[in-house]
Amino acid sequence: MRYAYAITAALLAGGAAATFTMQQPSSAQVAQNAGSQSHGPLGGPASFADLTARLSPAVVNISTTQRVKVPQQQNPFAGTPFDDLFRQFNGGDDDNNGGGSSNGGKPQTREAMSLGSGFIISADGYVVTNNHVISGDPNSPQSKGATLESVTVTLPDRTEYKAKVVGRDQAADLAVLKIDAPKPLPFVQFGDSTKTRVGDWVIAIGNPFALGGTVTAGIVSAIHRSIGSGPYDRYIQTDAAINSGNSGGPMFDMAGNVVGINSAIYSPSGGNVGIGFAIPAEEAKPVVDILMKGERVKRGYLGVAIQQITDDMASALGLPKNHGEIVGRVEPGYAAAKAGIQTGDVIVRVNNQDVTPDNSLSYIVANLPIGSRVPIELYRRGQKLTVTAIVGERPPEDQLNAQLGNGDDSDDNGGDNGAAAQQSKAASSALGLGLQALTPRIAQQLGLPAAARGVVIASVDSDSDAASNGLKRGDLILSINQQPVATVAAAAQVIAEAQKAGRNTVLLQVQRGTQQAVYIGVKLQKK
Repeated sequence: MRYAYAITAALLAGGAAATFTMQQPSSAQVAQNAGSQSHGPLGGPASFADLTARLSPAVVNISTTQRVKVPQQQNPFAGTPFDDLFRQFNGGDDDNNGGGSSNGGKPQTREAMSLGSGFIISADGYVVTNNHVISGDPNSPQSKGATLESVTVTLPDRTEYKAKVVGRDQAADLAVLKIDAPKPLPFVQFGDSTKTRVGDWVIAIGNPFALGGTVTAGIVSAIHRSIGSGPYDRYIQTDAAINSGNSGGPMFDMAGNVVGINSAIYSPSGGNVGIGFAIPAEEAKPVVDILMKGERVKRGYLGVAIQQITDDMASALGLPKNHGEIVGRVEPGYAAAKAGIQTGDVIVRVNNQDVTPDNSLSYIVANLPIGSRVPIELYRRGQKLTVTAIVGERPPEDQLNAQLGNGDDSDDNGGDNGAAAQQSKAASSALGLGLQALTPRIAQQLGLPAAARGVVIASVDSDSDAASNGLKRGDLILSINQQPVATVAAAAQVIAEAQKAGRNTVLLQVQRGTQQAVYIGVKLQKK
């Protein structure tokens, strides 16, 4: 996940700073709770004006300048009479490469800016915002290789301060800045987001579309919302209007406490559609406290890549819905590998906590003490097992992003000829797939690893569930129902066993080229 969410979710390029602050007295102090408020005829607040007046002084705008590398532009007129003219207008007056780049082969950079929001949390000028506000979207090619040059914090009275980056944490998408002001600053405090309930009123104050201080209000739409962004993927969802430029600013409850930090939106157009996400204060505050000390946040780590269990996958495995996650890859040398966890295992409990969509494996493990011994309950080929793992430390995010999955659960069973056609026909009838043996030549044509074992999809019935799940000709099926299938005969046998057991779905482990293998539940077609 990440920060660029599938098709419709987008990072808020900047952020709504909603902060609780009092009207600035001679010496800054934490604002008192809002106290009693007048209410409208339906029980909601009659106005947010008093609360907003207290919050606004601690809401800040954050702007950055970055130096971004840009691809060198090739000279299309090299060797023609227009060569010199092209160089003149593109800043290249020293090109001795016979018409390569317009800048003599030197790297080109450009200055980029970003805007967001933040909030002051101490009188001496500590400021909280999102990490992506000062570093850009980590999934954007424009953000790769960018060098942060300066960060400017602008107060509501338009006073500007150059800020120092005290600490940043990509996994939690949080950053702490420090500004030095001649007098104490208004600031706000985190509240207890564990007490936040669906339906509670919340407000946000921020800098959407660089318009300046803007207040929006709404309710908490959901809690513990997962959007696939990492180990701290447990958001508060709100319908308060959140837009580009709101990132980094907190979400406030009616007592004026920061209960969340606005970070992402779900939108087909990039604008507000009433679905915004905020990092809960219960997750943000511990990270902020560590960053303020100049320390690095340490998290637990098992060393597995996991997938959520879909309904079809649960049906294929005979497991309850919305329970457990399947292991797609095990990293050698880490805690999971040392504990004996294997690709295809379904982990259902960690340290006596159920693994569910609201309580993911990544979230549970990230919050476990490093070095602790924890029991892990899992299912392997229908058998329930318990293993013990010693929790390791999560590597830096750039190291994790560089790791490539190359899990190879393989079984070398010879080739199949004679009955292969009949067996393939049976498998095709059940799955809507035509299967064939994997040969070295086919493996080379498909760009598969030399050690790959499995059966190749030769054709796909367009009306089948397999086609609906995106399976294509050339995909490699590594296993069916967690049993390795190196031959068409093996695949047909596993499918026949599933049909005999009354299963209407099978679990396929599929690899496409050199991509990481994934698990897909596919419905069996009726004869």
